[in-house]
Amino acid sequence: MMNTSNIDEIDQRKKLLRKEAKTNRAEAYKHNPNAADQLCRRLFETISLPAHSVVSAYWPLGDELDPMPLLQTLHHKDFTPVLPVMLGASKPLVFRSWAPGDTLDDAGFGTKEPSADKDELEPNVLFVPLLAFDRAGYRLGYGGGFYDRTLDKLRAKKSVIAIGIAYAGQEMPAVIRGPYDQPLDYIVTEQEVIELS
Repeated sequence: MMNTSNIDEIDQRKKLLRKEAKTNRAEAYKHNPNAADQLCRRLFETISLPAHSVVSAYWPLGDELDPMPLLQTLHHKDFTPVLPVMLGASKPLVFRSWAPGDTLDDAGFGTKEPSADKDELEPNVLFVPLLAFDRAGYRLGYGGGFYDRTLDKLRAKKSVIAIGIAYAGQEMPAVIRGPYDQPLDYIVTEQEVIELS
Protein backbone atom coordinates (compact mmCIF):
# COMPACT_ATOMS: atom_id res chain seq x y z
CA MET A 1 0.00 0.00 0.00
CA MET A 2 1.42 3.39 -0.98
CA ASN A 3 1.53 6.16 1.56
CA THR A 4 0.01 9.59 0.94
CA SER A 5 3.32 11.33 0.25
CA ASN A 6 4.13 8.79 -2.52
CA ILE A 7 0.72 9.35 -4.11
CA ASP A 8 1.18 13.13 -3.91
CA GLU A 9 4.59 12.81 -5.57
CA ILE A 10 3.11 10.67 -8.39
CA ASP A 11 0.36 13.28 -8.89
CA GLN A 12 2.95 16.08 -9.16
CA ARG A 13 5.02 14.11 -11.69
CA LYS A 14 1.88 13.37 -13.72
CA LYS A 15 1.00 17.07 -13.74
CA LEU A 16 4.35 17.91 -15.37
CA LEU A 17 4.00 15.05 -17.84
CA ARG A 18 0.56 16.29 -18.90
CA LYS A 19 2.10 19.54 -20.26
CA GLU A 20 4.45 17.55 -22.49
CA ALA A 21 1.65 15.18 -23.51
CA LYS A 22 -0.66 18.05 -24.53
CA THR A 23 2.09 19.49 -26.74
CA ASN A 24 2.67 16.08 -28.36
CA ARG A 25 -1.04 15.60 -29.00
CA ALA A 26 -1.43 19.07 -30.53
CA GLU A 27 1.41 18.26 -32.96
CA ALA A 28 -0.09 14.89 -33.86
CA TYR A 29 -3.50 16.50 -34.45
CA LYS A 30 -1.95 19.02 -36.85
CA HIS A 31 -0.15 16.40 -38.91
CA ASN A 32 -2.82 13.66 -39.07
CA PRO A 33 -6.08 15.04 -40.51
CA ASN A 34 -7.30 11.54 -41.50
CA ALA A 35 -6.35 9.80 -38.25
CA ALA A 36 -9.94 9.10 -37.11
CA ASP A 37 -10.86 7.24 -40.31
CA GLN A 38 -7.52 5.37 -40.38
CA LEU A 39 -7.96 4.32 -36.75
CA CYS A 40 -11.51 3.13 -37.38
CA ARG A 41 -10.44 0.99 -40.36
CA ARG A 42 -7.43 -0.45 -38.50
CA LEU A 43 -9.52 -1.32 -35.45
CA PHE A 44 -12.14 -3.32 -37.36
CA GLU A 45 -9.43 -5.12 -39.39
CA THR A 46 -7.66 -6.26 -36.21
CA ILE A 47 -9.95 -6.51 -33.16
CA SER A 48 -12.98 -8.77 -33.01
CA LEU A 49 -15.40 -7.04 -30.63
CA PRO A 50 -18.12 -9.16 -28.98
CA ALA A 51 -21.19 -8.96 -31.25
CA HIS A 52 -24.01 -6.59 -30.25
CA SER A 53 -22.00 -5.24 -27.29
CA VAL A 54 -22.77 -2.01 -25.50
CA VAL A 55 -19.80 0.16 -26.51
CA SER A 56 -18.82 3.53 -25.02
CA ALA A 57 -16.77 6.29 -26.57
CA TYR A 58 -16.55 9.99 -25.68
CA TRP A 59 -17.43 13.38 -27.11
CA PRO A 60 -14.14 14.80 -28.49
CA LEU A 61 -12.57 17.89 -26.94
CA GLY A 62 -10.18 20.17 -28.82
CA ASP A 63 -7.41 18.15 -30.42
CA GLU A 64 -8.45 14.75 -29.06
CA LEU A 65 -8.64 12.04 -31.68
CA ASP A 66 -12.27 12.15 -32.84
CA PRO A 67 -14.14 8.89 -32.06
CA MET A 68 -17.27 9.91 -34.01
CA PRO A 69 -16.44 7.89 -37.19
CA LEU A 70 -15.89 4.91 -34.89
CA LEU A 71 -19.19 5.45 -33.04
CA GLN A 72 -21.14 5.78 -36.27
CA THR A 73 -19.56 2.59 -37.65
CA LEU A 74 -20.40 0.73 -34.43
CA HIS A 75 -24.01 1.93 -34.69
CA HIS A 76 -24.26 0.66 -38.29
CA LYS A 77 -22.71 -2.69 -37.29
CA ASP A 78 -25.50 -3.28 -34.69
CA PHE A 79 -23.51 -2.44 -31.59
CA THR A 80 -25.19 -0.24 -28.97
CA PRO A 81 -23.17 2.98 -28.59
CA VAL A 82 -23.26 4.92 -25.34
CA LEU A 83 -21.61 8.15 -24.19
CA PRO A 84 -20.33 8.91 -20.67
CA VAL A 85 -22.12 11.18 -18.22
CA MET A 86 -20.29 12.73 -15.25
CA LEU A 87 -22.21 12.68 -11.98
CA GLY A 88 -19.66 14.74 -10.06
CA ALA A 89 -16.08 14.75 -8.82
CA SER A 90 -14.73 11.44 -7.49
CA LYS A 91 -17.69 9.45 -8.89
CA PRO A 92 -17.56 6.77 -11.59
CA LEU A 93 -19.12 7.65 -14.94
CA VAL A 94 -22.50 6.38 -16.03
CA PHE A 95 -23.36 5.79 -19.69
CA ARG A 96 -26.45 6.68 -21.71
CA SER A 97 -27.47 5.46 -25.15
CA TRP A 98 -26.53 7.44 -28.25
CA ALA A 99 -27.43 7.20 -31.93
CA PRO A 100 -26.41 9.39 -34.89
CA GLY A 101 -28.58 12.51 -35.01
CA ASP A 102 -29.38 12.52 -31.27
CA THR A 103 -29.53 15.95 -29.64
CA LEU A 104 -26.99 16.11 -26.81
CA ASP A 105 -26.91 18.27 -23.69
CA ASP A 106 -24.06 20.67 -22.98
CA ALA A 107 -22.06 19.09 -20.14
CA GLY A 108 -19.61 21.97 -19.58
CA PHE A 109 -15.91 22.17 -20.55
CA GLY A 110 -16.96 21.92 -24.22
CA THR A 111 -18.23 18.36 -23.94
CA LYS A 112 -21.69 16.92 -24.62
CA GLU A 113 -23.69 14.08 -23.13
CA PRO A 114 -26.99 12.28 -23.76
CA SER A 115 -29.98 13.70 -21.91
CA ALA A 116 -31.47 12.09 -18.80
CA ASP A 117 -34.33 10.50 -20.79
CA LYS A 118 -31.90 8.19 -22.62
CA ASP A 119 -31.40 4.60 -21.44
CA GLU A 120 -28.60 4.11 -18.92
CA LEU A 121 -26.52 1.08 -19.95
CA GLU A 122 -23.27 -0.50 -18.76
CA PRO A 123 -20.70 -0.91 -21.52
CA ASN A 124 -18.83 -4.14 -22.26
CA VAL A 125 -16.29 -2.26 -24.37
CA LEU A 126 -14.93 1.20 -23.52
CA PHE A 127 -13.01 3.43 -25.91
CA VAL A 128 -11.02 5.59 -23.55
CA PRO A 129 -9.55 9.07 -24.19
CA LEU A 130 -6.00 9.81 -23.09
CA LEU A 131 -3.19 12.32 -23.15
CA ALA A 132 -0.38 9.75 -23.45
CA PHE A 133 0.14 5.99 -23.40
CA ASP A 134 2.95 3.47 -23.08
CA ARG A 135 3.40 -0.08 -24.36
CA ALA A 136 2.76 -1.54 -20.91
CA GLY A 137 -0.89 -0.55 -21.43
CA TYR A 138 -1.09 2.47 -19.16
CA ARG A 139 -2.53 5.84 -20.03
CA LEU A 140 -2.07 9.35 -18.75
CA GLY A 141 -5.50 10.90 -18.30
CA TYR A 142 -6.59 14.38 -17.33
CA GLY A 143 -6.22 13.88 -13.58
CA GLY A 144 -9.86 13.43 -12.55
CA GLY A 145 -9.63 9.64 -12.28
CA PHE A 146 -13.07 9.16 -13.86
CA TYR A 147 -12.10 6.33 -16.19
CA ASP A 148 -9.93 4.55 -13.61
CA ARG A 149 -12.80 4.57 -11.09
CA THR A 150 -15.27 3.49 -13.76
CA LEU A 151 -13.10 0.62 -15.04
CA ASP A 152 -12.43 -0.53 -11.47
CA LYS A 153 -16.18 -0.61 -10.75
CA LEU A 154 -17.09 -2.40 -14.00
CA ARG A 155 -14.23 -4.92 -13.78
CA ALA A 156 -15.35 -5.88 -10.27
CA LYS A 157 -18.66 -7.01 -11.80
CA LYS A 158 -17.88 -8.42 -15.22
CA SER A 159 -15.38 -8.76 -18.05
CA VAL A 160 -14.91 -5.50 -19.94
CA ILE A 161 -12.52 -4.48 -22.70
CA ALA A 162 -10.78 -1.11 -22.36
CA ILE A 163 -9.32 0.31 -25.57
CA GLY A 164 -7.26 3.50 -25.55
CA ILE A 165 -7.58 5.51 -28.76
CA ALA A 166 -4.84 7.96 -29.61
CA TYR A 167 -2.50 9.35 -32.20
CA ALA A 168 0.73 7.36 -32.55
CA GLY A 169 2.51 10.59 -31.56
CA GLN A 170 1.00 10.34 -28.06
CA GLU A 171 3.18 7.36 -27.15
CA MET A 172 5.71 7.86 -24.35
CA PRO A 173 8.44 5.43 -23.23
CA ALA A 174 6.75 5.06 -19.83
CA VAL A 175 3.69 6.68 -18.30
CA ILE A 176 3.92 7.41 -14.59
CA ARG A 177 1.32 5.31 -12.84
CA GLY A 178 -0.21 5.27 -9.43
CA PRO A 179 -1.89 2.55 -7.36
CA TYR A 180 -5.38 3.19 -8.78
CA ASP A 181 -4.50 3.39 -12.49
CA GLN A 182 -6.32 0.79 -14.57
CA PRO A 183 -4.50 -0.88 -17.49
CA LEU A 184 -5.87 -0.95 -21.02
CA ASP A 185 -6.47 -4.14 -23.03
CA TYR A 186 -5.60 -2.52 -26.36
CA ILE A 187 -4.31 0.78 -27.69
CA VAL A 188 -5.34 1.71 -31.23
CA THR A 189 -3.69 4.50 -33.20
CA GLU A 190 -3.89 5.52 -36.84
CA GLN A 191 -0.78 3.36 -37.40
CA GLU A 192 -1.28 0.18 -35.38
CA VAL A 193 -3.18 -1.89 -32.85
CA ILE A 194 -1.22 -2.74 -29.69
CA GLU A 195 -2.65 -5.81 -27.93
CA LEU A 196 -1.86 -5.87 -24.23
CA SER A 197 -3.85 -8.66 -22.62
